[in-house]
Amino acid sequence: MTQDLTAFIAGLPKAELHLHIEGSLEPEQMFEFAQRNGVTLPFDSVEAIRAAYAFSNLQDFLDIYYAGAGVLLTKADFHDLAMAYFRRLAADGGRHAEIFFDPQAHTDRGVPFSVVADGLLSAMDEAEKTLGVTSKLILCFLRHLDEDAAFETLKQAEPYLDRIAGVGLDSSEVGHPPSKFARVFKAAADKGLKIVAHAGEEGPPEYVWEALDLLAVDRIDHGNRALEDEALTKRLVVEGKTLTVCPLSNLKLCVVGDLTDHPMKRMLDLGLKATVNSDDPAYFGGYLNDNWLAVAKATNLTRDDLITLAKNSFTGSFLSKDQIAEHMAAIDAYAAAN
Repeated sequence: MTQDLTAFIAGLPKAELHLHIEGSLEPEQMFEFAQRNGVTLPFDSVEAIRAAYAFSNLQDFLDIYYAGAGVLLTKADFHDLAMAYFRRLAADGGRHAEIFFDPQAHTDRGVPFSVVADGLLSAMDEAEKTLGVTSKLILCFLRHLDEDAAFETLKQAEPYLDRIAGVGLDSSEVGHPPSKFARVFKAAADKGLKIVAHAGEEGPPEYVWEALDLLAVDRIDHGNRALEDEALTKRLVVEGKTLTVCPLSNLKLCVVGDLTDHPMKRMLDLGLKATVNSDDPAYFGGYLNDNWLAVAKATNLTRDDLITLAKNSFTGSFLSKDQIAEHMAAIDAYAAAN
């Protein structure tokens, strides 16, 4: 990849559609929050935490992810966590983000839903005012828990549904198919919420079919393994379903053995509506532009590919048509000037 494309990516207006806010918890923040909240960590240094980030699969990652979330106890913690992310996003040319949060990871520890939501929403307001970055909030159900727990979380969210854009499904994928949560997703859709779900990362293509047919998703999070099924791939193209792909996450969790094997270029060539995202950037080695740069270099993405990815990130968002049109015009203007 030429230096010109590196610079082009740096300034390209873009949105992030697959970001777990708890996954932006840097080791330094973990220590800071633990100290101010009196939480004892099983690590004696920042370096020890970083050393623990040697995952071999999704479950290894989740084990430390949930341990790290234990330092988040107050509205200020969630606010500060989110603002740190938004500052990094703005530095990467990010104009908009649709962030996931895992309320069950906190309410199960005795942290009220309101503490989590109020902290995140206050940061979202501040980011828009001070950084010009807009955002939407997506509540994720933890799929390793049961559907009754998901229904309880949806009930707890009711006072905030005017400020929550959608619901998603994350955590351990294998053995927890989308069909397990069909009723609660219908209930959420009936309340006017957008629907997304992690599918086809470690789970099989059948999980992507279920997400489409049983959950009626508006977009698919990850979706890599959909490429194993030609009929499924064609359907995703015809329906224009956005895939929120996370290159460095795929590498770190061994979904791909090497980034040169990443399917991003193939996805674009097939007409799939792929986007680039950072997933859990503190754990997976890079924020938004790190992912753009790494996958562009490894898979030889062209300038036109980059423009397509940027446009997909907005047309796949839950922004209004007018807002999307403004961002598309900004991308065209940037491309013309660069």
